[in-house]
Amino acid sequence: MDKLRKKSIIYIIITAVLWSMGGLFIKLIDWNPIAIAGARSGIASIVMFAYLRKPIKQFNKNKVLGALSYVTLVFLFVSANKLTTSANAILLQFTAPIWVALLSFWFLKERPVKSDWIAIVAVMLGMVLFFIGDLGTGNMFGNFLAVLSGVAMAFMVIFLKLQGDSSPVEMTLLGNIFTFLLAIPFLFFIRPTWQSIVSILILGVFQLGISYIFYTLAINHVSAVEAIIIPIIEPLLNPVWVFLVTKEAPSSYALLGGLLVISTVIAKVIYQEIQNKKIALEKVFE
Repeated sequence: MDKLRKKSIIYIIITAVLWSMGGLFIKLIDWNPIAIAGARSGIASIVMFAYLRKPIKQFNKNKVLGALSYVTLVFLFVSANKLTTSANAILLQFTAPIWVALLSFWFLKERPVKSDWIAIVAVMLGMVLFFIGDLGTGNMFGNFLAVLSGVAMAFMVIFLKLQGDSSPVEMTLLGNIFTFLLAIPFLFFIRPTWQSIVSILILGVFQLGISYIFYTLAINHVSAVEAIIIPIIEPLLNPVWVFLVTKEAPSSYALLGGLLVISTVIAKVIYQEIQNKKIALEKVFE
């Protein structure tokens, strides 16, 4: 393994660990979810601007729609973290690749294949387990918002594909700016404490800002299979940090549903990578 690829895998792991901190620090901030999302995005925007050292190159419909999808994703995910367990929030958001498969039919004219439908059914069963496990707990609405955050993430991916840009940095930066601007009215009503200030700085600088820098440095130098380190580590570590600090634990049904969702998405990515390599080999020997 060459040095660049090894370094990129390390960056991917760091990214996953930083992203996994979101659930814990959102729980530690006693603010309105929109204020949390806005403050975090405002700080992250400064970090990303400092790294890019240049303004956004151009605005187009797909970039703006993708940024608005990002705004929706962030608001829904932070709200879900406040209304259900962090494990449920991150694992239900993790259904995004399945929504991408469904939405691609309408937006990208990509017809789902048999493996897509198998994955869709398996993930849907996993989602059902989440909701069964939380019947009567008051977490149902939070679970619903978490599912919608996965749909919003899928739309962001679709618009990223439509604009033909392999890098999500500019769209993410624009989304963070929009998120901050929309949240400004809510920031006037926050009650800053040392805990909330430190937590929001960690979220903005490290969990969202620096993590995306590591992500962009690495993503073009790793394989699709290596890139799934992020979705493996993030949903596994997210509830662990929360449990260690707040003792919040997901239900047994949620754990089972999460296992089904994670294993399905990982299997789908690996299967797709194998199929892509087969197609590439066939073209070589034609």
